[in-house]
Amino acid sequence: MSDLPPVLSVEQLRQLRPARPLLVDCRFDLARPDAGRQAWQAGHLPGAVHADLDRDLSDLSRVSWGLGRHPLPAVEAWAATLGRWGWTPDRALIAYDAAGGAMAAARLWWLARSSGIRQVAVLDGGLPAWQAAGGELDQAAPESGSLDTRLELAWQAGTQATAEELTTGVAAGTTVLLDARAPARFSGEIEPIDAVAGHVPGALNRSFALNLDDDGRFRPAAVLRAEFKELLGGREPGQLVHMCGSGVSACHNLLAMEHAGLIGSRLYPPSWSGWISEPRRKIARGSGP
Repeated sequence: MSDLPPVLSVEQLRQLRPARPLLVDCRFDLARPDAGRQAWQAGHLPGAVHADLDRDLSDLSRVSWGLGRHPLPAVEAWAATLGRWGWTPDRALIAYDAAGGAMAAARLWWLARSSGIRQVAVLDGGLPAWQAAGGELDQAAPESGSLDTRLELAWQAGTQATAEELTTGVAAGTTVLLDARAPARFSGEIEPIDAVAGHVPGALNRSFALNLDDDGRFRPAAVLRAEFKELLGGREPGQLVHMCGSGVSACHNLLAMEHAGLIGSRLYPPSWSGWISEPRRKIARGSGP
């Protein structure tokens, strides 16, 4: 099977061949961690399983290791989660949330791509786009007897960056570090979540919210491409590293770049919450790098 485009419209989803893609509802609310599952129970795309950002797409037992607020799960745990959902390599994996992958759907997409899964996409516009196109919702949970397959996956090389790489690469001008948080958090004007305000010295800021139109769908790929190329300043996509508060919304900028045809950027998974876990690391404040 050829790779799926990173962003899939409702119409493309309906035309998918082979049939039976695994749909994953990734709705999540940082302020109310149970709200996403409650929303899934109230109504979801037919056959969709639910992914919990804290339990399925992260391993919170590793927070104390300095890996940020949403540490990546071990690849074995990620494979077990996919197996529990009933995913097999012959099925496409489609993630959606309450908009165009603006929160955890992009994280699931990145986890899948980074573990070697190519048949994965985010539903453009999420559940609202599905409903606007006349799609029905279901309250039934998938039958447990059809789930639980055994999988072997491995994290792919060249998908993650380390703090040490950021320190040397940004200083040398060979790495572009892009922070996906809102401007007020990047500048240090406010910090409602993490213990320290500010950003990594030398980082640029581009809120992930800029990737979407008012209807929650991705802006045109050509527009996104022009904006990200300006940030690259003549450098290659592989020289760009994404971060945010905890490695979740940063995945949305990475997804937007791939949607725009700019392939090969990486993620710094611990992001700001991981960066500040080491007191000796420098911080910057203000709107500039």
